[in-house]
Amino acid sequence: MDFTFTEEQLAAAEAARGVFAAVAPDAVPSPALTTGAVAEGFDRDLWDRLAAADLLSLLPGAEYGGAGLDAIALCLVLRESAKVLARVPLLEHSAALATVQAYGEEELRGRLLPRAGRGEPVLTVAASGRTGHDAAERAVTARRDGAEWVLDGVQTSVPWAYDADLVVVPAHTGTDRSVLALVAPGADGVTLAEQVSTSGERLGELRLESVRVAAREVLERSGAWEWLRELLATGTCALALGVGDRVLRLTSEYTGKREQFGHPIATFQAVAVQTADRYIDLRAMEATLWQAAWRIASGAAGALPLAGDVAVAKIWAAEGVRRVVGTAQHLHGGFGADTEYVLHRYHAWAKQLELALGGAGAHEEALGDLLAAHPLG
Repeated sequence: MDFTFTEEQLAAAEAARGVFAAVAPDAVPSPALTTGAVAEGFDRDLWDRLAAADLLSLLPGAEYGGAGLDAIALCLVLRESAKVLARVPLLEHSAALATVQAYGEEELRGRLLPRAGRGEPVLTVAASGRTGHDAAERAVTARRDGAEWVLDGVQTSVPWAYDADLVVVPAHTGTDRSVLALVAPGADGVTLAEQVSTSGERLGELRLESVRVAAREVLERSGAWEWLRELLATGTCALALGVGDRVLRLTSEYTGKREQFGHPIATFQAVAVQTADRYIDLRAMEATLWQAAWRIASGAAGALPLAGDVAVAKIWAAEGVRRVVGTAQHLHGGFGADTEYVLHRYHAWAKQLELALGGAGAHEEALGDLLAAHPLG
C-alpha cells in the first residue's frame, strides 16, 4: 500500500495546524491541582473555529456539506489536536458522523449531517460498556416497540456526556444483532452521574431506564457498531501519536538546553540512546496507525480482518505512548514531576489514552485468535 498522503489530506492537516496554533496546553490547570474536572465543558471557542475551518465536516460527503475525506485525513487532524491537548470532542463527533453516513438511512443523513458538520448538534459515543472492561454493545439492551426502540442499561465513562446533544449508544437486541441509537442526554429515563478521567476531563455514567428512541434515530444495519468501534480505536491511536510526537519534541528541546559538566545532556550517550528508542517507538506507532486507517478508508481486504490491523496499532500506541512519556519524565529530572510544568498534563493524557486503548496483552491475545482463525499461508 502507498502511505503517501493526498493533497486534500495534507490540506486538512495544514488547516488543523493553523487552528490549533492558538491553543496553549499549559493554560489549562493540571488535574492534580484541582478537586474535580479541569473544566466544566469543552473549549467552545476552539470548537467554533474548527467548524469555521470545515474541520468538523471532514468525512461527510459534499451532498451533506462536507469534504468527503476519509479516516486518514481525520487521523492527521487528530494527531495535530493531540499535540496541543485540544479539549474538544473531535474524535467522537467525527466518528459518529462517518458512521451515520455509512450506515444510516437517507432521512437521518440528510437531517443530521449538514447541521452536525457545522458543529451543532454535538455528538459523542458511549463506547466503554458497563465497567470499561466489557463489550459496550452488551451493556445496553434494545427492544423494538412499534415505531420506537426501548433501551435499558448503563454505559460508563462517556466522554463529553454533559456537553453533547446526542450520544451514540450501542445496544444488543437479545440476539447477536447490535444497533446504534442516538440518545439525547435530556430524554426521559436518562440520567448522568459525574465521573472524572485520569486526564482530568469530565465524563458521565449514562443510565438508561426504559428510554424510548424513535426508530428513525436508530442505525439498524449490520456492522455499524463494529465499524464505529474500529474507527474510534484508530482515532485514539492518532491521539496517542500526537501526544508522543509533542512530548519527544519537548524532551529534545529540554535536553538540548540542560547542561551537566559543561555540556548539554543531549550529547550524553545514555540520553541519546533513550531518545533514539522512543523515536523508533513513534515511527512504529505511525506505521501501524496508517495501516489501520488505510484499511478503514479503502475498505480493502487483507490477510487478516480489519480488527487485526487495529489491534496491532493499539498495541504500539498503548505501549509506545507510555514509554515515550516515561522516558521524557526521566530525562526531565525534577521537572518531570512538577505539576506546574506542561509535561505533567501530557503524562495525564498519555495515561488516559493508554487506559482507553486497553492493555497490550489483551490485544496480543485477540491478534493471536485472529491469526489462528486466518492462517497467513
